[in-house]
Amino acid sequence: MIRKARIEDVPAIIELLHQVNMVHHVLRPDLFKPYTTKYNEQELEAILTDNNSPIFVFEEGRVLGYAFCQVNEVKDHLLLEDIKTLYIDDICVDEKARGKHVGKSLYEYVYDYAKSIGCNNITLNVWEGNDPALQFYRNMGMKVQKTTMEIVL
Repeated sequence: MIRKARIEDVPAIIELLHQVNMVHHVLRPDLFKPYTTKYNEQELEAILTDNNSPIFVFEEGRVLGYAFCQVNEVKDHLLLEDIKTLYIDDICVDEKARGKHVGKSLYEYVYDYAKSIGCNNITLNVWEGNDPALQFYRNMGMKVQKTTMEIVL
């Protein structure tokens, strides 16, 4: 079952945030600290009340995955066309539930949600080296929109 996250889901979401952080830490230890999360419990509780930042969870007896989303809208911009975008800030599937289509189910739910609220597109970022995530999103039909580059000094 996929649904909007609730306050009682916060501990499970925190655990999944730890898993995501460690994936990023292993890829880029120069950027990501180990054994932490990008949000604490209070910040998560605040996000749960923000209609423009829905969090969806996949629950099957317990929370097996989540999708953090942000709805962004451009209107009357000098350069850019009016557009409503759903940005996927994060999708995580519990390590023990990977390969069971939890991520695909979450992605398809988010896709349908974005269409239902009138979004023109869905965007997200994938860290270089996170090949499983990149392949997953390609399999979902996503294509590169832009590329961020760097040089480490």
